[in-house]
Amino acid sequence: MSDREEDVRRERLAALRAEGVDPFPARTGPRTPVREVRAAHDAKDEATLENEAPQAAVAGRIRAVRSFGKLLFLGLVEDGTPLQLSARKGDVDDALFARLKALQVGDFVRAAGRVWRTKKGELTLAVAELELLTKALRGLPEKWHGLKDVDARFRQRHLDLLSNERAREIAVLRSRIVRGLRSFLDGRGFLEVETPVLQPIYGGAAAQPFVTHHNLLDEQLYLRISDELYLKRLVIGGLDRVYEIGHNFRNEGVSRKHNPEFTMLECYQAYADYRDVMALTQDMIRAVAQDALGTLEVQTHGTVLDLASDWRELRIVDAIEAKTGVDVMASPDLPALRAALRAQGLDPGEAPTWAVLVDDLFSEHVEPDLIQPTFVTHHPTELSPLAKRCPEDPRLAERFEIYMAGMEIGNAFSELNDPDDQRARLEEQQKLHAQGDDEAHPMDEDFVRALEHGMPPTGGLGIGVDRLVRVLADAPNLREVILFPHMRKESGGEET
Repeated sequence: MSDREEDVRRERLAALRAEGVDPFPARTGPRTPVREVRAAHDAKDEATLENEAPQAAVAGRIRAVRSFGKLLFLGLVEDGTPLQLSARKGDVDDALFARLKALQVGDFVRAAGRVWRTKKGELTLAVAELELLTKALRGLPEKWHGLKDVDARFRQRHLDLLSNERAREIAVLRSRIVRGLRSFLDGRGFLEVETPVLQPIYGGAAAQPFVTHHNLLDEQLYLRISDELYLKRLVIGGLDRVYEIGHNFRNEGVSRKHNPEFTMLECYQAYADYRDVMALTQDMIRAVAQDALGTLEVQTHGTVLDLASDWRELRIVDAIEAKTGVDVMASPDLPALRAALRAQGLDPGEAPTWAVLVDDLFSEHVEPDLIQPTFVTHHPTELSPLAKRCPEDPRLAERFEIYMAGMEIGNAFSELNDPDDQRARLEEQQKLHAQGDDEAHPMDEDFVRALEHGMPPTGGLGIGVDRLVRVLADAPNLREVILFPHMRKESGGEET
């Protein structure tokens, strides 16, 4: 907006105040939501409305002003629903017409009058009463052009939502998806709970935390990277089915798949294993998609995801062998696996351990092609310090990850409930941390002591809500589905 336009708006603000008009009143008079007005009258033709002469009062934001001399049309929008306002000089007193003509795009008003239909068929309210509810001091993007700068869209999300119908659709869809997740789990007897965001020991995932400080206690605290260890404490405490939908924080980079602050669903079910959770996950995502989209054929990234058919199950080691020709289980240590890869003409990279190299091979050669819903199972135990080992091969864990559209959206396993094994695994993680692995899991003595009181066989699941929404909304990146994604400082130094 030009400086001159802002000056004009402030001049009008000053004039209103000089006239004794409050440009920011606290209350709105009686009104009917625009959506209800349209529902009541959209099906009526011009003659019917002329005969009935229905009256209505509505409120909303002015999104367009068109003046034709003695005839004035204004576009009003409330909660995404539009309604045209009109006034004809001579049909209303001069003062009201002047006040209507002085309105600018962005202003909020309450208007009352007769509902009619123009000869072009537009449902319209002929204004007989007008109240200014808010005077906008800055203009808005043009409705049909919006914000062209992608960076500006996310920095000024309020303007993006006003001018970009797709942004609004995604915001509404996200709400429906979260509601669907809650509804499904509530229907299965899960209890929604809340666990600490500020934690003295972070855990439950492989990630670097954000660090903060409690002044009064003089104590270093961490923003949680996962809800897992607290939710499992609740299972130990006798809450057999629990879930939480909340924000986690990981001190990592920003990409199409990552945001430092993100929303996770985590749920834990006593007397269940990873296969029970696999069935739960499939049923839940199907139910959410059907509720939010009305279909199990989901258009995303140029293809159609078939959620209705049975989802593929694929062992990670078999997937790597199919893509690279290397049987990683036949090369049981890092030097042997590196040699096997070189023999196939592949670069083994700089992975520090056998398990990390297996994970790197999967990420590079397998993950991008996992378009249809797929459960990838049996991950290296070293990378799964909170999961039970597979009885048939303790090098692998009873774990699966969910992939759709070439992206992981969830992680689950049979929860490790042997406190001695858990302690040993966390001690191994400490060794990895000492060797330079900043994402190794810290020791949590309190959690191990809780396990010593006994936790039943339990299946756990974590789903990245942002990633699930990205898939179901067919969005190109996470920033489209997070209303206020993390952004770098602007050149002027302002935060987003």
